[in-house]
Amino acid sequence: MALYAKIAAMKRILIVKTTSMGDVIHALPVVEDILQHFPDAHIDWLVEESFADIPRLHPRVQQVFTVAVRRWRKQWWRRQTWREIAAVKQAVAAQSYDLVLDLQGLLKSAVMATWARGPRHGYDKHSIREPLASRFYQHQYAIPYRQHAVVRMRTLAAMALGYAVPQNKPAYGLVSVGKHAQAAAFLALHATSRDSKLWPEEYWVALGQHYARQGLHMWLPWASDSEKARAERIAAHVPQVLVLPKLGLQQLASQMPQVRFAVGVDTGLSHLAAALDIPIVALYTDTEPALTGVAGGRVAPAVNLGGKAQVPEVATVIAQLSAMRVAVSI
Repeated sequence: MALYAKIAAMKRILIVKTTSMGDVIHALPVVEDILQHFPDAHIDWLVEESFADIPRLHPRVQQVFTVAVRRWRKQWWRRQTWREIAAVKQAVAAQSYDLVLDLQGLLKSAVMATWARGPRHGYDKHSIREPLASRFYQHQYAIPYRQHAVVRMRTLAAMALGYAVPQNKPAYGLVSVGKHAQAAAFLALHATSRDSKLWPEEYWVALGQHYARQGLHMWLPWASDSEKARAERIAAHVPQVLVLPKLGLQQLASQMPQVRFAVGVDTGLSHLAAALDIPIVALYTDTEPALTGVAGGRVAPAVNLGGKAQVPEVATVIAQLSAMRVAVSI
């Protein structure tokens, strides 16, 4: 009874999930699960600065602490680097937590979890890629590794907070981006972190041409100069196409709900589309989607195609979209 009372009173929680974009998005359902069982919970988040806009999209995430590990590693000898580290450590330690939940399960995240004042919970040594990380947790949980990341993180949170492991589809809770009138357009998420994960440009052209004949505009976002050049090459061969201006993550998230559906490669924006309840077909050419593919929410369908050394054909994508019934009724 005393343990139940302690859990029931739990209100202040720190989530440690720092990288990458898709992985941070995959952690958002944990917030929704916690709030379902503890509606008054105060939830903070520790995240890499490049992905801080993701937890900020959730209206119930309170304080977002940012680290810059990728930048610090390149400038570890600079005094400014150590000042920044000291500042974030001080900020995280400024209040105590009822629970510190390391959803990352890496040595670096486990060390950062020690900056917070509160009991640390994480995976046991058999459940993570870096077993040494588990030594930093006061509470460890055995969770099968060969399952989707969303399932693993929701299971860890449930075991740490003492509620039943969720069996329903995830909810991401990104209601703050608002609703828009639906445009006669679809989103082509063509850019990704390495060339081996790209979908051929001629396939994008064929896809854009197919839907142009149905009156649907292709929207092409980009972030870097090389991505802009690729978008412009695709656009040169597709009628009714829009190369979007360069947008920040929050700006793009506010525009994405206008489209009918999205087609995307293995990129964080594909996961964001799923989190925003946009129907999406995700294309995998160099990775296996079973463990980290897009995970659709409770409203819109999300389908993963392809895999390691597999390149989904244009006809397969179109057939899948037709089956999802998202590309009709202009």
